[in-house]
Amino acid sequence: MAERARRGVAALSAGIGAAAFLGGGAGPVVGLLVAAGLYRRLPRARSPAERRALSDEQRLVRQLPLTAELLAACLGSAGSPAEAVAAVGRSVGAPMGPRLMAAAAELALGAPPEHCWRRLGEEHPRLAPLARCLVRTSLSGTPAAEALTGLAGGQRAEAVRAAHTRVRRAGVLATMPLGLCFLPAFVLLGVVPVVVGLTSRFTQQM
Repeated sequence: MAERARRGVAALSAGIGAAAFLGGGAGPVVGLLVAAGLYRRLPRARSPAERRALSDEQRLVRQLPLTAELLAACLGSAGSPAEAVAAVGRSVGAPMGPRLMAAAAELALGAPPEHCWRRLGEEHPRLAPLARCLVRTSLSGTPAAEALTGLAGGQRAEAVRAAHTRVRRAGVLATMPLGLCFLPAFVLLGVVPVVVGLTSRFTQQM
C-alpha cells in the first residue's frame, strides 16, 4: 500500500508540474495524462527476496562467459568431469560456484552428465545456454572446449548489445517527460493557429 502511495505521489507531482508549466485550458488535461502515464510506467518496488533473486540472476549472466571458458580449459584436462566442474565452481564464486559444486557432486556420484546439465538449465534458466551446450557435447561425445569457447564469445557479444540497448532506453525515458510537456504546447501554439487560419481563409473564399 505504501509503495502504491509513493508511486501515486510521484506521478501526481509530475502531472501538477506539467499542468503548471503549460497553463491555460490544456494544462490540466496534459497534467492528468502525464500523471496517469507515469503511474503506469513507474516501476513497482520489489521485495528484498525479489531483489536478491534478481541480483543473483544478473550475476549469473555476468559470470557465464568466464565460467564457460574455465570449463573449456578444465574439461579438456586429464581430470574427471566431476573434478573439473568442482575446480571451476571453487574458482568463480557465488552465485555460480554453488550451482556448479552441486552438479559436480552429482557427477561424482555417477549421475549421467546430460541429466545433471539438463537439470541445471531447468532450475536456473539463466544458465540454459551453458546447460544446452554441455548436454550436446555429452550426448555426442565431442570435446566441449570449442563449443564452450564459442558460447563465451557469444555471451559477451550479447552483453554488449544489451548494454547499448539499456543506454538507448535510458535516453528515451529521460526525454519522455519533456516531450509530454512540450509537444502539446507546440501543437497548441504552432499547429492549431495554422489550421485555424487556413480554415478561416477557406471559409471566406467559399
